[in-house]
Amino acid sequence: MSDQTYPSFLDAERIPSAHTNEINSGIAWRPTPAYLDRSRLRAFMERLNLTDFDELLNRAARSPEWFWDEAVRDLGIEFYTPFEQVLDTSRGWEWATWFRRAKYNYVHDALDKHAAGEHTDRIALVYEGEDGTVRSYTYAQLHAEVCRVANGLRALGLKEGDRVGLFMPFIPEVAIAMLAVGKVGAVFTPIFSGYAAPAVASRLIDCEARMLITADGFTRRGKPVAMKEVADHAADAAPTVERVVVARRLGAEVPWNLQRDVWWDDLTREQSDECDTIRTDAEHLYMVIYTSGTTGRPKGAQHVHCGFPIKGAQDMAHCFDVQPGDVMFWYTDIGWMMGPWVIGGTLMLGATLFMYDGTPDYPEPDRIWTMVERHGITHLGISPTAIRALMGHGDSWVERHDMSTLMFLGSTGEPWNPDPWQWYFEKVGGGRSPIINYSGGTEISGGILCCNPLLPIKPASFNAPVPGMAADVVDERGNPVRGLVGELAIRAPWPGITRGFWRDPERYVDAYFS
Repeated sequence: MSDQTYPSFLDAERIPSAHTNEINSGIAWRPTPAYLDRSRLRAFMERLNLTDFDELLNRAARSPEWFWDEAVRDLGIEFYTPFEQVLDTSRGWEWATWFRRAKYNYVHDALDKHAAGEHTDRIALVYEGEDGTVRSYTYAQLHAEVCRVANGLRALGLKEGDRVGLFMPFIPEVAIAMLAVGKVGAVFTPIFSGYAAPAVASRLIDCEARMLITADGFTRRGKPVAMKEVADHAADAAPTVERVVVARRLGAEVPWNLQRDVWWDDLTREQSDECDTIRTDAEHLYMVIYTSGTTGRPKGAQHVHCGFPIKGAQDMAHCFDVQPGDVMFWYTDIGWMMGPWVIGGTLMLGATLFMYDGTPDYPEPDRIWTMVERHGITHLGISPTAIRALMGHGDSWVERHDMSTLMFLGSTGEPWNPDPWQWYFEKVGGGRSPIINYSGGTEISGGILCCNPLLPIKPASFNAPVPGMAADVVDERGNPVRGLVGELAIRAPWPGITRGFWRDPERYVDAYFS
């Protein structure tokens, strides 16, 4: 696929020395023996008999088939029917398909196998609301609730391939709904919880959603925010929406359409807590996620079961080193790709997903740090903008809390500037925890560039491509450049590549390949 050779990201002098704060030399963090010993990426390389990280990158760029065959083994992906071919580029790699003729549903790896296996009593999901409400589910409990919702959705007439809008705050019900929709082979569309009705409606109309799942409302800074009313206006404008399922979050009185609306509790009350997972094809759609604003026709990036979930889990494993027993908290919304990413990836790796529905500095500026301490969070992902805001409240709000459980700090969505990066590193992570800077996109299913804990990290930087991503920097003629400003490019396909835009293949090719 690619004859690319990477510059040396790793050399004998830089690995593995003890952590020192070497800002003057440009290195802020170096991997310690503890990080190297626990590293999933290091163990993966050892199983492949590779001792050099550059060799892994180069070999993966030359042979994506080899890399992803090994990666799905490393992740413990369980196919219902084995694949006959790793990669098919017969239609060009913009239309690459993966794991040909496999039967696979990511819900099996995210939930079913854990609930029936050694993780059955492990905490799968912990939730804290802005009002202080805390709920938790073991893998067995989460599986039972997902099955009840899946059976309820089927009873409402949801079929394989139908689209369902998820317009919800970041509460357990949105994760449960996402998994339930996947379990029955339907397709979810995540919608930002702060959108007005026209933006919600445009997505429901474009993907021809049959159902919308929403909530009665939520709070921000202690004040109620109407959500059901927005959902009603959106559903009224979307002629394909037949039913609206409403989860109780506020317990508020809301307008009600007897022909269309159903309470979440009523949906699940009489349902069995067992439900077979549909054995979908590898390339079966599982999500349509929109990437544009409210003007013009939105772009619905199509993602499949053997695409986005596998890429997300692999990024979590090889960049963020997420493992069973870890507690992953990414401050996000379901409408941003990081919402589906953190739900699916965390659960597929058998770790604990932490969800928060609220603002990061309410009722006090230490809300995030309080939750880290209270819930033993090991992985914290938050945007540079949020860090800039929290930094402005002063150091004392962080210093009053025990942050020692934090092993990894994450960030994505925008560039850093040095001072907030340094504050996050020193004050939040104590100079011990690496900041895994992560950049990719909705159409990518995760990252192109990242940091990983095998390599030294410089402030506000990336230290490598994500393993399996044939990243390059090119000039205006497509020639590789180093030491100069260029365009970030990808030289070979990967499973997470979008399968085009919903019912608009020409727009997809024009946008990325023309």
